[in-house]
Amino acid sequence: MISQTLQEYNQVVNRCKDTFVKKTKDYGTAWRVLRLPSITDQIFIKAQRIRSIQEKGRQMVEDDIRDEFVGIINYCVIALMQLGLQESDELTLSAEEVERMYTEHIEENIKLLNAKNHDYGEAWRDMRVSSITDIILMKLYRTKQIEDNEGQTLISEGVEANYRDMINYAVFALIKSGFAETVK
Repeated sequence: MISQTLQEYNQVVNRCKDTFVKKTKDYGTAWRVLRLPSITDQIFIKAQRIRSIQEKGRQMVEDDIRDEFVGIINYCVIALMQLGLQESDELTLSAEEVERMYTEHIEENIKLLNAKNHDYGEAWRDMRVSSITDIILMKLYRTKQIEDNEGQTLISEGVEANYRDMINYAVFALIKSGFAETVK
């Protein structure tokens, strides 16, 4: 099961990465002007749209909600990149540098995936996509609270852990939605 998960995970993140790199070539690294709370709010908008459509059972804008999960993944990677670049004033990064950083962050997430799948026994496979959406929203509210507290926590993990968890949950939702199968 683990090798199947890694295969599906890699198919999903490779498709997300392809979209991200192409958008970087189109738009450059305009996202560098975003502060972390703005990135968190962008992720929130995407998760809230998914939940709204799930609750209403229909949508008026025909954009595939799976693309919103892709957006969650890519904005979480942007947030992780911004965390690492916060000391740099450089707004323009090459597409090659961005692709390298994207790959590094996803590799870190794969380590997290392997550790958690070992401990939790791939419990996510028995979850509903709507529950995964709710967990992403919960992690967003946690992240917003940590940001409002200027990054200070008493006992909790910081924003990086929440972004990493949101990436993995969004990948799980895409796997469960058959997204990995569409890229074979």
